[in-house]
Amino acid sequence: MAFEPVTPIHMPPLEVAPGTFLLRSVQPAFGAPLSVHLNSLLIRGAEPVLVDTSTPANRDAWLADVGSLIDPADVRWIFISHDDVDHTGNLHHVLELCPQATVVTNWALTERMANAIDVPPHRMRWIDDDGALDVGDRVLRAMRPPVYDSPTTRGLYDPTTGVYWGSDAFATPMPAEPVEHVADVPPPMWEEGMAMFHHHALAPWLAIVDRDAYAAQVGRLRELDLRVLTSAHTPVITGDSVATALDHLAALPDVTPPPHPDQAALEAALAGAG
Repeated sequence: MAFEPVTPIHMPPLEVAPGTFLLRSVQPAFGAPLSVHLNSLLIRGAEPVLVDTSTPANRDAWLADVGSLIDPADVRWIFISHDDVDHTGNLHHVLELCPQATVVTNWALTERMANAIDVPPHRMRWIDDDGALDVGDRVLRAMRPPVYDSPTTRGLYDPTTGVYWGSDAFATPMPAEPVEHVADVPPPMWEEGMAMFHHHALAPWLAIVDRDAYAAQVGRLRELDLRVLTSAHTPVITGDSVATALDHLAALPDVTPPPHPDQAALEAALAGAG
């Protein structure tokens, strides 16, 4: 039995704040009536910033979306939140298309990507957690989210718009028919989906984390003027859903997630696909 690679579903860019656009595709789940976002971000300010570069499977549509919103020659910064391929998949192409752009990264990410992506050192800016990036009309803040699957992970906060890019944090599956806002996901599905995604696919250490230390990291986000939460794998989070998302995040260490799909689930999916 031959299977074709999953082709992402394209969704048009969504303006989540003035001059800030979510660049979106959606990956259908294998063997379940679910889907998950594969997002990146464009901040179209005085010195435009691309936040992550999407997946190779989504390359043509993603590059077209970028080009519809900005002349690539005007992009000044490429912020890479961590080194997974769904965040770095088109970096080579972006470096060629955006000759004025500097890649915002850190030492750990540079070392881990060295055998896969060749970024000239003179086109890098290293910024650690809580570091600042002046992009002309605003100063962005690199803030690692409380949950992550790579030591390279950094989120990005824009105090001008109140938008926070959480890298993989806040990830959740959604119905097979994609939605734009997390408020369109049934509340029980959202809460259980966050637990499943974070415990099984992002941060399996959650159950053994120091509760006070973890709460302090969530508290860093609560202290911000957060108006919009975005990340690679969630519908956009706005309004009252922002506080709910932070509550779900805070509760994760003590939440029992649904069972991890096992070989029986794979066999059932294969039988259904046949």
